[in-house]
Amino acid sequence: MDRRYSNIFRISFAFLDLFALNLINLALLQVFKEFTNNYYDYIVFCIFNNMVWLICSYTAAIYINNKIHNFERLFRRTLIAFITFLVLDNFFILFYASLNDKLFILYSIIGFFIFLVISRLSFKYITSYLYSQQQYQKKIVFIGYNKRSKELISHFKTDKKTTLIEGFFDDDYSGDDPEIPMLGKVSDCMSYAKENKITEIYSTLSPKAYPYLYHLADTAEHLFIRFKFIPDLSEFINRNCYVDFIEDTPILSMRHEPLESLPDRIKKRCFDIIFSALVIVFVLSWLIPILLILIRLDSKGPLFFVQARSGKNNRTFKCLKLRTLVVNPDADNLQVTRNDNRVTNIGHLLRKLNLDEFPQFFNVLFGDMSIVGSRPHMLKHTEEYSRIQNDYMVRHFLKPGITGWAQINGFRGEIKHEEQLKQRIQHDIWYIENWNIWLDFRIVFLTVWSTLKGDKNAF
Repeated sequence: MDRRYSNIFRISFAFLDLFALNLINLALLQVFKEFTNNYYDYIVFCIFNNMVWLICSYTAAIYINNKIHNFERLFRRTLIAFITFLVLDNFFILFYASLNDKLFILYSIIGFFIFLVISRLSFKYITSYLYSQQQYQKKIVFIGYNKRSKELISHFKTDKKTTLIEGFFDDDYSGDDPEIPMLGKVSDCMSYAKENKITEIYSTLSPKAYPYLYHLADTAEHLFIRFKFIPDLSEFINRNCYVDFIEDTPILSMRHEPLESLPDRIKKRCFDIIFSALVIVFVLSWLIPILLILIRLDSKGPLFFVQARSGKNNRTFKCLKLRTLVVNPDADNLQVTRNDNRVTNIGHLLRKLNLDEFPQFFNVLFGDMSIVGSRPHMLKHTEEYSRIQNDYMVRHFLKPGITGWAQINGFRGEIKHEEQLKQRIQHDIWYIENWNIWLDFRIVFLTVWSTLKGDKNAF
């Protein structure tokens, strides 16, 4: 689906959910107007509902671009968002004492749940029906049967329900049992496409080796058939790459990085400053003095642990932590392991609840770190890991974070073998390539949730 129309679709989907939520509450206000003397309480609840659903839906990534057509994922994410929405609504009932009519809230929640079920099922059946209609289906053929075309065929078969693969054309094919039918030589392609109402032709052969393809492409456009060349870049690069344009010049990049954009960097920095300032003023201002007293009573040594860590572009910065270990000569060389006898009594609790990391909000405010990013490693480990994994240093394209995509997916703490390191790096790079501001909100929310339910890798 074209990106512009996909964006319009998902925004419309989000708007429909909010419209239904407000319509349900408005109808209930009319029903309950004889039983309430104070509309203000109900209006506050309606505004709260809107804010909570927006946060829950975006945190659960319901409306993520290009994934909303995955029905199973849509249902699962909607359920996660609604359960979170339900929990937060219950908190509202408990703490907003002036709102006495809990029946109103109950009907509002039930009504919205019924709408979500009906709308998702309707969306599934309507979309499935449209997929089955011939006018909405694309019929495609391939020119050339090779590794590149096999990858595309596999993609179309699993992800594109509106695509019918007719077969392929190849002058030199001599293999056995292809995944799709062989329809003839390359010269037969256009006559077949015209007779069978083919809508798209994908050529995986090089126009340099087969100049005739240019003629085929021109002929196809005259017949309103889209002709697409698939370049083979394997001789230059052996991984996915991204194409940008400067004016009319194509530029190949190793990866897509949203935070190369100045507006996006400003957006992330504003989020970091506002979030860290709020935590420092409303949480650390009273929590840190209490924790410092507990640390002092528990063991001798400095209250804070300051360590040189690898930051953005591998620049060294001083990372702040609350001290959780007894003073020892290996603090800058050895990772903390499970049941590490260096951890103090209060240190076990601080590490379990991630409270030892809280001073890093000052690192964020000072600009050395971000709320969300790759966790910073000791200098010694940066040097070691970069020799083990070639793409390790990519994670330093961005500022390190207090939490990150790798951490909420279980890749935190001690690294015992190479596969753990590889998975952590892959998750860190995925974050760099897929960043958006809602992803940061989602990671923060899931970090809090993981801490509350208990993280087995926090020790």
